[in-house]
Amino acid sequence: MALSIFGGRRSNIFDPVSLDIWDPFTDFTPATIANLPSSVARETSAIANTRIDWKETPEAHVFKADLPGLKKEEVKVEMEEDGRVLQISGERNREQEEKNEKWHRVERSIGKFLRKFRLPENARVDQIKACMENGVLTVTVPKMEEKKPEIKAIDIAG
Repeated sequence: MALSIFGGRRSNIFDPVSLDIWDPFTDFTPATIANLPSSVARETSAIANTRIDWKETPEAHVFKADLPGLKKEEVKVEMEEDGRVLQISGERNREQEEKNEKWHRVERSIGKFLRKFRLPENARVDQIKACMENGVLTVTVPKMEEKKPEIKAIDIAG
C-alpha cells in the first residue's frame, strides 16, 4: 500500500475513501496550540487529540475511538444528509471546582470533538451499530456483499 502525505494528512493515493473529511485541526502542532490562550488551547487540544482507528474487515468497516471518562450520552454518532459521511462528536466538560480545592495541574483534554469520515460505496449505512464499553466507542458499518460477475459460456463457431 502506497501512503503519501498531502497537506499534513496521511492518505492512500489509490483509495479515494482513505482521506478524512477536511479537519482544520489536523495541521495544528503543539507549538501552534501553545501560542493560543489557555482555554482555547485546551478546547483545540480536545478536538485535535481525538484519535479514531478505522479498519476494514471482510464483513465491515470498524471505527474505534478512545473516549475515557465519557458516558455514551455525551457522544453522538450520526450520518450526514447525503448518507455517506459518518460523524462522531461529543464534549468533555470541565470538572466543577470546589472552593476548598487547589488544582496543581490540568492536563486532561476538555471541550468538544468532531471527526467525519466519508464512507465507501459498499457501506450499508442503514445497518450501522455503535456501542461504548470501558471508554472505547466502537462503530461498525457492515459492508454489502460483493456480487461476483456471472460468467456465461459462449459457443465458438468453426
